[in-house]
Amino acid sequence: MKVFIPLLFVMFIIGCGSSSRYGSNDNKRPSSPYEERKLKRDNKVQDPVMKDDYSNLPVLESKTGVASYYSEKYDGEKTTSGEVFRKNDLTAAHLTYPYNTILRVINLLNNKSVIVRINDRKPDFNGRIIDVSFGAAKKLDMIKNGITEVKLEVLKWGAR
Repeated sequence: MKVFIPLLFVMFIIGCGSSSRYGSNDNKRPSSPYEERKLKRDNKVQDPVMKDDYSNLPVLESKTGVASYYSEKYDGEKTTSGEVFRKNDLTAAHLTYPYNTILRVINLLNNKSVIVRINDRKPDFNGRIIDVSFGAAKKLDMIKNGITEVKLEVLKWGAR
């Protein structure tokens, strides 16, 4: 009897602990808007538009100017096209180019380039021609400066 009571007590304490209902965190409900955005980001499917290889397409239009990049605070917010902005996706905002236009952005200071897709509009701010996502800015090596001189090459027009 002396062993039975402590054993019963230990089983009671263990039984009162919380456990995952489904055995994993895959179905865990987010407890805050930040966690909800993170969950969506972690479970996202690769952008189907960017699965194609655009590296050998002819340049349809070319422009030069200053580029900046989105603040990370917009991560998880809706763009003007209606899709959710994800800071690490290779997307950009342009004043007039149609949504889903594919561009090569070339940093003229270091010749690094990235292929991006237009999914947002940007304000006409200080003559800047494009705002790229944080992920695109990293590939262009422009994070430290915040802005850089770029060349835009249109590779494929989006629907007008």
